[in-house]
Amino acid sequence: MTTTFEVVAVVEGHGEVSAVPELLRRLAAAIDPNRAVHVHQPVRGPRSKLVRPEDASRYLELAVRKLDGARGAVLVLFDADDDCAATLGPKMLTAYCNVRREVSLSVVLAVAEFESWFLASAESLRGRRGLPDDLVLPPQPEGIRNAKGWLQQRRIDGLAYSSTTDQPALAAVFDLELARRNSPSFDKLWRDVARLMAETAEPVD
Repeated sequence: MTTTFEVVAVVEGHGEVSAVPELLRRLAAAIDPNRAVHVHQPVRGPRSKLVRPEDASRYLELAVRKLDGARGAVLVLFDADDDCAATLGPKMLTAYCNVRREVSLSVVLAVAEFESWFLASAESLRGRRGLPDDLVLPPQPEGIRNAKGWLQQRRIDGLAYSSTTDQPALAAVFDLELARRNSPSFDKLWRDVARLMAETAEPVD
């Protein structure tokens, strides 16, 4: 038996406040279905501050405070947008680690945005949230700069895509394995969550 996996996310958008906890619960269950998971309410901050090393301490400290002394992890997740994730991600990981070296920590950038992961598993979203039954995977889903717009253009229910409602709903149902195969940044998220779970696993009597 191992301890409950406790994790706090630091996110940038209102949609991610609801979507990321759902996604983390699903990932943890896929990685280790026998381990309990407690996903705390995320800490939200503007991307402009999350990418500034001098502001890193504030958001990380807020996240660590939510753990309340538990042996848990912090996941910082925001969109790569036009930045190179392979460059900015390690830079920000160093900045956050310099603040709290003792914390199990990960920094993941969604390329190019969170919704790109939905595009990477498009077939699994057929008939969901106004999307058509013949939705197909686009070539290079991480190369589409406006993934939200891509989803909006394919809706057949006449409604506008909403990050606060559609993002959590799609995060609850998109195929994780399919997204992992088609999106390197989502594969990184999967691998990082697995690492955080391993680092915080501690046998209990």
